[in-house]
Amino acid sequence: MTSRVQRMEALPPISTFGHGLSSSIGSLGVHNSQACVANVTVRNAVIRNSDNGLRIKTWQGGMGAVSGISFDTVTMENVRNCIIIDQYYCLDKRCMNQSTAVHVTDVSYANVRGSYDVRAAPIHFACSDTVPCTNITMSEVELLPFSGELVDDPFCWSAYGLQQTPTIPPIYCLQDGLPDSLLDNPDLKCR
Repeated sequence: MTSRVQRMEALPPISTFGHGLSSSIGSLGVHNSQACVANVTVRNAVIRNSDNGLRIKTWQGGMGAVSGISFDTVTMENVRNCIIIDQYYCLDKRCMNQSTAVHVTDVSYANVRGSYDVRAAPIHFACSDTVPCTNITMSEVELLPFSGELVDDPFCWSAYGLQQTPTIPPIYCLQDGLPDSLLDNPDLKCR
């Protein structure tokens, strides 16, 4: 089974409340399936009082790619996980580690501002050891605590990209360049 999305743009404001409502690209690669998602833009959105903001989630064991994703001019208001990429998604926490994953690449976050719930880090990039996230671009990202102080710094694992401008909070964990592990891997292609 292959999941495929090509060229999608979400323009109207997104105003959300609760657990599952956010701008989420997710559940890709479930049951070792192929996922092909490309050229998705979310622009001029407002996300309020939500558990998740801008999220990309994939299951381990999948194949394919998520690429060309743009989150532009998004306001967060008391959002628990403002920016999150999770390549280790698992419903019951008993999932076995697998060596394949849906490749997440060419994701940009521009002019993302607002406040986050301090129970979680505002930025969380949990990417696969064997299929790391690449070409993540951060520009004009400013996320401040809704109340209280920053509890956790941004988290990155196997995440590669760059900050085009300083971010608040700073993302010191984002790695430069590209990993060697992605060279000539046929499972990363969408057919």
